[in-house]
Amino acid sequence: MNFTSNLVLPEGPVALKDGSWLCVQGGVTGCVTHISADGKTHNLIAKTGKPNGLAVDKRGFIWVAESEVPSLLKISMTGEVEVVLTGCDNEAFLFPNDLCFGPDGYLYLTDSGILIDEFEPGGKIRLDYEKLAYDGRVFRIHTQTKEIIKIDTGIRFTNGIAFGPDGYLYVNETLTGNIFRYKVEGDAVGKRELFGNVINPTSAPGFKGPDGMAFGENGQLYVTVFGQGDVTVLDKNGKVAERIRTKGMNPTNVAFGLPGKKQILVTEYEYGTMELFNVKTDGLELW
Repeated sequence: MNFTSNLVLPEGPVALKDGSWLCVQGGVTGCVTHISADGKTHNLIAKTGKPNGLAVDKRGFIWVAESEVPSLLKISMTGEVEVVLTGCDNEAFLFPNDLCFGPDGYLYLTDSGILIDEFEPGGKIRLDYEKLAYDGRVFRIHTQTKEIIKIDTGIRFTNGIAFGPDGYLYVNETLTGNIFRYKVEGDAVGKRELFGNVINPTSAPGFKGPDGMAFGENGQLYVTVFGQGDVTVLDKNGKVAERIRTKGMNPTNVAFGLPGKKQILVTEYEYGTMELFNVKTDGLELW
C-alpha cells in the first residue's frame, strides 16, 4: 500500500512516537523531512545537501549521515544543524551512508568508502562501478565526547546497519550482497563474520545489493535490496525466508511502524514513495 508519494530519492525512514515519520530526501531537495501520521503532509526540517541514513536519539535529536560534504550531522526538530564529525583520526569521511544506535549508547556509522561524486557523477551510478576502488568502513562514535574509532575497513560499499536481538552489530556490503555481523561485548568489537546474502540468483544483471535494513522482534532481518525490487527477509540463521516485492526496483531503506502495528515502511527511489506492508512481527525496539 502506498503511504506517501512525491518524494525525491527518499531514504532513512524513522517512526516517531506520535505516529508521524522522518525521512531524508536526496537530489535537488537534499533535506530532512517530517511526514504526518496520515502521510498527507510533508514539512521541511533542514536542508543539508545529500543526506542518507537517519537515526533519532532519546532526546529527540536527529543524526544524519551526510554525503555531499561528508560529515555526521546533529539536527534539532526545529532545524538547527550541527556538524559533529567529518572524519576519524585525520582520515576524512568519504561517503557516510547509514547509522544506528547500539544498546551500549554508542552511535554506529557506515561509510561506503568512495566519494559520492566519483561513484555516481551527475546522480547516475557509473557503468564501471565494479572496477572502482572501495574502502568501506564502520565507525563507533560517542555522541557526547565525539570520540570515534574505526571498527572495520576494506568493505566493498558498506551500507545498511542494525543491531540484532542477539546483541551483534549487522552491516551489509552492497556490491556482493553479503550481510556481516560483529560480536559486541562492552567496548570490544569482534571480527567480521559472514551471516548471509540477499542477492536473488535469478534477478536481472546490473547494479543491485543490500541497502537499509531493520530487525523484527522475531529475530528476522528485513533488508531492502536496491536494484532487485524487494525486501529480502533473512531468518535467524541467515537464510532467505521471504522476498517482499516492492512496486519500484530501487527500495532504499526499511523501518517498522509503532508497536502493535506489525507493519514495515519502505522508501523507494524509482517512484519517490514510501510503501507500507503488513508483516508478521513488530520491529525490534531501537536504541
